Amino acid sequence: MDKNKPMPIVLIEDDVGDCIKFKDCANRRTDVKFVGMTDSGEEGLKLVQSHLPEAVILDLQLARGAGSGLKFLEMLNETRLAFRPIIMVTTTNQSKIVNDRIEELGVDWCFCKKQRDYSEDFVFDTLHSLRRHLRMGRHSGGASADRKTIESPEERRTRIYTRIDAELDLIGIRARLKGRTYLREAIYLQIHAYEGTGSAIELVSVKFKLAYNTVSVGMQTAINNAWESAAPGELQEHYTARVSVKTGTPTPADFIHYYADKIRNTI
Repeated sequence: MDKNKPMPIVLIEDDVGDCIKFKDCANRRTDVKFVGMTDSGEEGLKLVQSHLPEAVILDLQLARGAGSGLKFLEMLNETRLAFRPIIMVTTTNQSKIVNDRIEELGVDWCFCKKQRDYSEDFVFDTLHSLRRHLRMGRHSGGASADRKTIESPEERRTRIYTRIDAELDLIGIRARLKGRTYLREAIYLQIHAYEGTGSAIELVSVKFKLAYNTVSVGMQTAINNAWESAAPGELQEHYTARVSVKTGTPTPADFIHYYADKIRNTI
């Protein structure tokens, strides 16, 4: 992650008032941004898988939402991610049992909402303090995940491909289709596009030693398949670019550029 970019954060919180305070505070700052908010532990995990944020601010109880913060942490530790976010817990429960359990589950910091100096700014400032030490190369694998200060090229490559796969899964681009493989590679290449290297579709054609039309048709087939089988609401939630009224689906070029821009802005 680029330390000069705003820190992408997912908020899992069921108190509407607290959500508004966090959002208002983030809007006043230039060093943080929320890429997702939810009051559900399960939905929170999906947001983490989709956006690969640098940090998660987690309320433990979620009494007005769904699930619990503890369940979210357990699910997170069972999920293979290329990048494990910093976990910041905010809670009113200060029992030793709870503190011991969240420590076992890999929580990096815990704030009591009732402490005298608690504020949303304090939470963000603490995240940035942790970011300077832990921000790169944190690979999931449970609470004992390694925390490195430098991300190797291979680690970055794996992290970006994982992010691309998560986005394609969200809209139902099926893994069994060859077009998905072509789209996946094209998005990765487009993220790292250099002037004069040709289009991503052309580069994929060269890499797989296939005709341009073969690759393009395979991509369009995968896209069409997703648009025909997915619920409209899901597509509108995850793919926000305009779609041709005539065809009802994006072209491969538009699709590739949309996801390359979306992912490039968060890595």
